[in-house]
Amino acid sequence: MFGGSREFSPLPSSRDSSSSSSSSSSSSSLPAAPRRSPRALQRHGSLLAQYSALLESYTEAEIRQLLWALVERYRQAMNSGGHELPLFPRVGSRRKRARARPKPCELRQLEVSVSELGLGYESDETVLFRYCSGTCEAAVRSYDLSLKSMRSRRRIRKEKIRARPCCRPLAYDDDVSFLDAYNRYYTVNELSAKECGCV
Repeated sequence: MFGGSREFSPLPSSRDSSSSSSSSSSSSSLPAAPRRSPRALQRHGSLLAQYSALLESYTEAEIRQLLWALVERYRQAMNSGGHELPLFPRVGSRRKRARARPKPCELRQLEVSVSELGLGYESDETVLFRYCSGTCEAAVRSYDLSLKSMRSRRRIRKEKIRARPCCRPLAYDDDVSFLDAYNRYYTVNELSAKECGCV
């Protein structure tokens, strides 16, 4: 694996211990590679101590080359359809699972300019816009289930109806007043939600 002068060989198994003794006598001119028996590894204690002692014997260039080889091997395994565990856990997967869970209907708020409200006013003033967001799965009633069944059986066709409850404002906040870009005074009612519910 490495292009340096150091040679690495696997640990001898009990099956080829006799063949390794005969081959070591024939290749006595080569420098002996450092070997550790399994019992010697167990004496070191934990795996962390074993690997730290092993990595201390490598140079920085050899460690980089080892990591590069591991990453390449992992990429090849994933490209060939392998199902090995990833080297590094994906942080985004937990966030995606958390995002996938339905959130209940609740009141949220956002600071926006009056121009962003889409009501046709030009103003740089900012307002606190409160809105309702979330799902209403827990609020499904017999009415909603029956309505969904009637739609699937095509008993109700033309009417535009919603077969499940929707997260909507139950009450609205106070009126909002502001000056537009031309110093004209306006008041908008029922702009922000005050209380949310499933209707």
